[in-house]
Amino acid sequence: GTADQLYASLQKLAAKPDDTKIYCAHEYTLNNLSFAETVEPSNQQIKQRIQRVKKLRDKNIPSLPSTLREEKETNPFLRCNSPEIIHHVSQRAGYALHNPIMVFGALREMKNQW
Repeated sequence: GTADQLYASLQKLAAKPDDTKIYCAHEYTLNNLSFAETVEPSNQQIKQRIQRVKKLRDKNIPSLPSTLREEKETNPFLRCNSPEIIHHVSQRAGYALHNPIMVFGALREMKNQW
């Protein structure tokens, strides 16, 4: 889908209660958090979640499900209004990103290259 469609889909998900469980199909949590840390390096929740997930994965325990609260705190695709994310993604894109959909689209391109 387009950035508009994907952003709208995630906004529908984000409107659910924060304790909603998120069941992903694959265990990509550490990789996704590593990417998130590159676009929002001062986010302490990302750093803390990386440490929690590493401990689980070292014991071969899945990190999933997560909660919507965790995703809202650590998933850049749900944080397209974060000034730090806007700044980092705009720098990498080489132009100013003026709305969350533009940020989302640029983030998606960055993640595709990750």
